[in-house]
Amino acid sequence: MKRCGLLGRKLGHSYSPRIHEMLADYPYLLYEKEPEQLEDFLLHGDWTGLNVTIPYKKTVLPYCTELSPLAEMLGSVNTLVRRADGSIYGDNTDAYGFERMLARPGIDCRGKKALVLGSGGASVTVQAVLRRAGAEVVVISRSGPENYENLSRHADAKLLVNTTPVGMYPLVGEKPLSLDALPALEAVLDLIYNPARTELLMQAQARGIPCEGGLFMLVAQAVRAAEQFAEMQVPAARLEQVYECIRSETENIVLIGMPGCGKSTIGAMLAEETGRPLLDADEELAKHLKMPVPEFILQRGEAAFRAEETALLRELGALSGCILSTGGGCVTREENYAHLHRNGRIFWLQRDIALLPTDGRPISQSEGVRSLYEKRASLYARFADCVVDNIGDVRESVRCILEGCGNNGR
Repeated sequence: MKRCGLLGRKLGHSYSPRIHEMLADYPYLLYEKEPEQLEDFLLHGDWTGLNVTIPYKKTVLPYCTELSPLAEMLGSVNTLVRRADGSIYGDNTDAYGFERMLARPGIDCRGKKALVLGSGGASVTVQAVLRRAGAEVVVISRSGPENYENLSRHADAKLLVNTTPVGMYPLVGEKPLSLDALPALEAVLDLIYNPARTELLMQAQARGIPCEGGLFMLVAQAVRAAEQFAEMQVPAARLEQVYECIRSETENIVLIGMPGCGKSTIGAMLAEETGRPLLDADEELAKHLKMPVPEFILQRGEAAFRAEETALLRELGALSGCILSTGGGCVTREENYAHLHRNGRIFWLQRDIALLPTDGRPISQSEGVRSLYEKRASLYARFADCVVDNIGDVRESVRCILEGCGNNGR
């Protein structure tokens, strides 16, 4: 029986087992190994196929009996196959993954300057693919001759690829640079896949620049690895299907809207329908504050409450695959958009103003529901990816949200 998995030092939460589950029927496990355990595991471990991640992509090279031409050229291996005679074959499927990632937005690299952030193993692979596609590659690193201090030399760059871990979970919100320094960009790619939208990608989206995160590359390289593990051919359409499924499963469903519009009720129904965890921001905040939210607002004021809410949304928004029901006023702070959008699809629940309750809602009581709605309507519209009416059967609202997520939100 084939036994496959992911080899690394600190793997944390990986999407790879789920991806391989959808591609083939072999077990796929996570193998966390310290450097001193590596040799024994590679030579005597119970495995037939491995994906290899940091920090071992170069370390495993001496254990390979044979390398693919690409792996040999790059000096980096991310896929190992143990043959029937016990020999180990090493390949680099990251290159194929990046090729597919590059092709997805229809990027034509020929004759264009491409900036690659970082100089590690992933950078070497990206550079090779870009040069093969006809790009003029410039590597930007912290200490190299081309660095973040002299970016003005490259204001004509058309493509930017981030291969560094800057902005990766859990340090979401960090960015390697400001895109203001690169006004000619036509596309931005980030190899990070968690969060789905790094700060770099959100900068690109705000400027209308086509961009792509690393999830598609992750799935594409897994497809090529699975073909070798299971000795099979994966249909081309299956790559897109698996990607869409993983994207849908890992993306948060975020509910925004006026107090009393039905976020809690619909959130609970979505959780029951999908099996996802439900996080109610007001309930989570009450636990943190050690008092009900209305009481905190009455004691400390709305400004203090909003600051606490933003800190919480930054934490909750960095999670994946959740249903997040937010407080009605979260849209009043612009920074909350990034926290909610980074890993989520945002749904604005709309309900007739006359049906919105005010009991236990001090802000609604003090300002009046209509006045509050008039202040916030444009903010809800700014945050929302989709608008869902909650004016009748809540099951219809749930259905609309699941359709908006794709793959029924599961």
